[in-house]
Amino acid sequence: MEEFRVPVEEETYISLLKVCEWNRATQEGTRVYSRISKSTTHLSIRLGNALLSMFVRFGNLLDACLSIDPDLMTMTSVISASELLGDEKFGRGVHGYVIKAEFGIDVSVNNSLIQMYSSVGNFEEAEKLFCRMGSKDVVSWTAMISGYEKNGLPDKAVETYNQMEFEGVTPDEITIASVLSACASLGLLDTGIKLHELSNKTRLIEYTIVRNTLIEMYSKCRLVDKALEVFKQIPEKNVISWTSIISGLRINNRSLEALKFFRQMKLSLKPNLVTLVAALSACARVGALTYGKEIHAHVLRSGLGFEEFIPNSLLDLYVRCGRMDYAWVQFNAHKEKDVSSWNIILTGYAERGDGKLASDLFQRMIDEGVNPDEITFIALFCACSKSGMVDEGLEYFNVMKNRYSITPNLKHYACIVDLLGRAGFLQEAVEFIEKMPMKPDPAVWGALLNSCRIHKQVELGELAAKCIFEMDSESVGYYVLLCNLYSDSGKWYEVARVRKMMNERGLTVDPGCSWVEVKGSVHAFLSGDESHPQTTEINAVLEGLDERMKTAGFEIPRNSLADKVEASKADIFCGHSERLAIGFALINTVPGMPVRVTKNLYMCGDCHNMVKFISKVVRREITVRDTEQFHHFKYGICSCGDEGYWRRLSK
Repeated sequence: MEEFRVPVEEETYISLLKVCEWNRATQEGTRVYSRISKSTTHLSIRLGNALLSMFVRFGNLLDACLSIDPDLMTMTSVISASELLGDEKFGRGVHGYVIKAEFGIDVSVNNSLIQMYSSVGNFEEAEKLFCRMGSKDVVSWTAMISGYEKNGLPDKAVETYNQMEFEGVTPDEITIASVLSACASLGLLDTGIKLHELSNKTRLIEYTIVRNTLIEMYSKCRLVDKALEVFKQIPEKNVISWTSIISGLRINNRSLEALKFFRQMKLSLKPNLVTLVAALSACARVGALTYGKEIHAHVLRSGLGFEEFIPNSLLDLYVRCGRMDYAWVQFNAHKEKDVSSWNIILTGYAERGDGKLASDLFQRMIDEGVNPDEITFIALFCACSKSGMVDEGLEYFNVMKNRYSITPNLKHYACIVDLLGRAGFLQEAVEFIEKMPMKPDPAVWGALLNSCRIHKQVELGELAAKCIFEMDSESVGYYVLLCNLYSDSGKWYEVARVRKMMNERGLTVDPGCSWVEVKGSVHAFLSGDESHPQTTEINAVLEGLDERMKTAGFEIPRNSLADKVEASKADIFCGHSERLAIGFALINTVPGMPVRVTKNLYMCGDCHNMVKFISKVVRREITVRDTEQFHHFKYGICSCGDEGYWRRLSK
């Protein structure tokens, strides 16, 4: 057409600009713009917006503005484009043009400017604009609320919403969703419920975005059943709906249900990166190695294997499932390792009590130029504590402060108290607490209480417990530690007193639950639950193994009062659910196949002895991950050296 000087109509130019835009054909697009500039002195709004859209996609906002004579709609588009690209410098330039061209009196332009400044974290400028606005509409208020919420200032978001409510401005669905997200971050359940009621009254509940954020809010406020109720009411669930409920179930320790929802979702929708990360996290929590590997294969086929959080989620999966061989392959394959990648693999060694390997890995991390963070040192302290490496742990504490300028927080102090206390340096642990530059929290005193349990120091343990209960009288774990301290020291009257105190306060220990993966499906077993369809077969297998243990001369608990109390403790604090999971796996897998079990409580001595015996008799490798560490059983020997199960510390 150019060669034969054929006149080009506006529709043709618009079509050409769209083709250049979507193909990112920068040179051709510039040529079309040059031809337009020569052929006309005035652009229509449609042609101007087509040029704007193309230059924005090219990332050339200057040409975008020079190419058109902007009207109000175009100005808001240009401001939004600078927001999209995070170009604050250009946004300021546009702001100056807005003032010069007297667009500043328009509410929609000011709203766009507020959104732009909020998106780049410049709240000072956004707040100035907001305060100077003569008239504010719901979009103005929502722009401020959303900006605060997205930039980690949920308290300011709620405060602004309260001001908006006082001014009598009716919120829209975006306002409600933004405030609900802020409530989720702050745990403001009462405010969230009021917003839910308002959404029902104003029919804003019909917007999927509102229901999705309600799911998030209820999940983070530990009312996941309410979140499920909201989820079921969504007529057309989108990817965010499914991802919200999967993540909600996961953070409420209902990972098995989360995986069921993930399977259902895949029947109709393609999961996004956030969904995949939530599903991998659920697999890691219940030890669903096979299913996790299926998700790994899916992300590789989809070309997502190295996208954002996926590599570290896969690494966490293999570490938590006890497969350090797979974890190392994943770790080495990830070329852009960040500090989180190193922290995950370090935590794996910490859980296994392998301080030497953790120390070597930390040195390699430093040699490769990766700067450690707070979590790095928590992993190192735990590894040193479980390995008895007191001097090394204290040295790392000094290195953290002096070489890397990381100010210790309460978690670090709790780790050092545990490091000293486990090794028997109880007086040094007390002195360390007394010299802390901040008030010790329950976790710090809890570390001391646990150390007193280990070394049967009742008087000091009672002091630690007193300090804990002054600050936290609701956490069951501390009562359990105190019960163990008394029972290991033979103070059964005190055990009864603490148990009575727990009952009066309505505190109960979670029932024992174990998960085992068989043929790609995860099966859960609760302590004392007889509802499983194979219960009869499982009990028959376990009874047969118990008889063989007696015949082989293994120690069986006697019927003395102390033994009965000890057995009662084990029922409460262990639950023995791993026996049911192992029995099920023995029935439903081929001989020689490894068995991997994950449980939510400690492993007791009786279960530990039984699994050692089973691994020897059936000639299988059995892995049990309890609440504290891994136990790898092979040929009747455990990797913990018979020092890693509950009750070991009373020896």
